[in-house]
Amino acid sequence: MSARLPFDPTRLPKRSSPPADSAMPDRPLTVAELASRIDGALKVGFPASIRVVGEVSGAVQRTHWYFNAKDDAAVVSCVMFAFAAKRSGIAPENGRQYVLSGRVEFYAKAGKVSFIVDRIEPVGEGALDAAFRKLCDELRSLGWFDPARKRALPQFPRRIAVVTSATGAALQDVLNTMARRCPAIGVLIADVRVQGDRSSDEIARAIRAIGTRHNELGIDAILVTRGGGSKEDLWAFNERVVAEAIVRSPIPVVAAIGHETDVSIAELVADERASTPTQAAMRLTPDRAELVRQIVTVGSRLRLAVVRTAQHERERLRSTSRHPFFRDPAWIITRAQADLRQARSNLLEALRRRVMENHRAVARSVHRLQRVSPEVRVTEAASTIASATRQFHACIAGHYREAALRADAASRQLESVGPRSVLGRGYSWTRRADGTLLRSVSQVRTGDTLETQLADGKVASVVGASSSSDLLGRLGAPLPSRPPVRRKRPDVSTPSLFGPDPTSTDLSP
Repeated sequence: MSARLPFDPTRLPKRSSPPADSAMPDRPLTVAELASRIDGALKVGFPASIRVVGEVSGAVQRTHWYFNAKDDAAVVSCVMFAFAAKRSGIAPENGRQYVLSGRVEFYAKAGKVSFIVDRIEPVGEGALDAAFRKLCDELRSLGWFDPARKRALPQFPRRIAVVTSATGAALQDVLNTMARRCPAIGVLIADVRVQGDRSSDEIARAIRAIGTRHNELGIDAILVTRGGGSKEDLWAFNERVVAEAIVRSPIPVVAAIGHETDVSIAELVADERASTPTQAAMRLTPDRAELVRQIVTVGSRLRLAVVRTAQHERERLRSTSRHPFFRDPAWIITRAQADLRQARSNLLEALRRRVMENHRAVARSVHRLQRVSPEVRVTEAASTIASATRQFHACIAGHYREAALRADAASRQLESVGPRSVLGRGYSWTRRADGTLLRSVSQVRTGDTLETQLADGKVASVVGASSSSDLLGRLGAPLPSRPPVRRKRPDVSTPSLFGPDPTSTDLSP
């Protein structure tokens, strides 16, 4: 399609003078009348659709798109309503130049002239190409083009759904190819518009409906196709809604859009792409002639396998018939009896060995029980006690004799150093009435009763009134001074069974 030149107001045909009845009235116009005349003038002065080249600025994208188109000399307010913006595929960017297609309108309530944009194309490339590349980048980032996501086609589909126009040549190519290759496969035709407004919605809706009811309808694959055409004619298959329906389909989808050189987004996201509708039908349907050849080949192999199996089983039968069981059945009984006798002999021998082993085990157990019998234990304990008793009595007797010898020695030693022996040599000792041994004259007073112990008895006396010096003078010369005699004590380190001697007295001072 050739590019259209921008609108040039100077090239508009000159209008004839208005009729006399349309002259301006003398009365003043209302605002509504002035707005109506401005709107009428714009509609008469501009064609229904014009194209404007300008730089976009102040772009605001809401439900509707608002922006300005400007150049070095002027600025025009532009509006792109939601339905046109949705269909556009590209959004205006500030600072870039675009070719804007639309119409000029006067909005009376706001008193504003705006350029209503229906279509937007970047300068230097077509709008459809830009929209195609943008959508491809988006879907590629989502992984919809990834080959790992795509599914394998069924080898023998029961039924195939063809989504296309019922009046198009592509459908006839598909039906003819499928009838020629494999007429046993059923075909479901989903008649949809394949170009024009809302055609993409119809295609997507048909794909979703078939995917939802594919089990009920017995459909194993979907073929989306149409014949060749311009880029604008094929644009319905570049819409996101169609691509999403193909990706979400629960069964494989084959796409064949246009000629071999045409590439659509529907083909890029489909599980299989075919260059033409005929090739797509060939990809989905097996070749009947090839199937017949395969059946013939499989039949030949099956017959050969049956023959070989029969020959093998025949040989097995012959070998089995030569077995002694079939030639002499009594041989089996004789062999079984011999095996039984051998088994009986082996069993008896095993029983004898087991009994002998059990007898030996019982004997060992009895021997061990006898060794740990209480009677044996008591006898051994009594013998041990008797031996210990004898050793104890012998030890006691030895200790008694040793103690008696020590006692005799101690007695003789005590006797030699005892007080009686000292008294026998002429010594004596004197005690007071309370039993206190006198060691000095200062310990007695006049009238005290004294008791003097001699070797052969005791002498009682009373202390007179004389002084101690007179008493000593009357008694004779004073006794010579000598150190006290210390008697050797008996050896107490040697124990005695009879205890200490009750007659021993310690004379040490």
